[in-house]
Amino acid sequence: MIKKLSHVGIAVKDLEASVQLFSKLFSIQNVENEVIEDQKVKVAFFRIDGTSVELTAAVTPDSVIAKFIQKHGEGVHHLSFEVDDIRAELSRLRAEGFQLIDEEPRRGAGGYLIAFLHPKSTNGVLIEISQKLKS
Repeated sequence: MIKKLSHVGIAVKDLEASVQLFSKLFSIQNVENEVIEDQKVKVAFFRIDGTSVELTAAVTPDSVIAKFIQKHGEGVHHLSFEVDDIRAELSRLRAEGFQLIDEEPRRGAGGYLIAFLHPKSTNGVLIEISQKLKS
């Protein structure tokens, strides 16, 4: 079951310049940065009142984010919703007829497991579901 909106993901070309821009916009200086090597991206999180804005930039030109930006330009990439049990939620969504990009969860940023639903089955919106890993 979906618990809450976790974050809004924004695809950016230049992470450092975008962090400066959004730091001014949100008046926030405390930004969490991480590189996710297997996804070939680097991310920065702005925490805002229980949710986050995630800026994502490509590390290599063959990453999914680089291809997204090449096709669509910079902008909103996905909405992420937190769940308690990602495997159970994937099973439920599959049974409800949603098309999954990820049949199995994978490691995401910030100590989460993640999986994406195909936008063809969600009115053109890329949806990510995420589960916080136990420490």
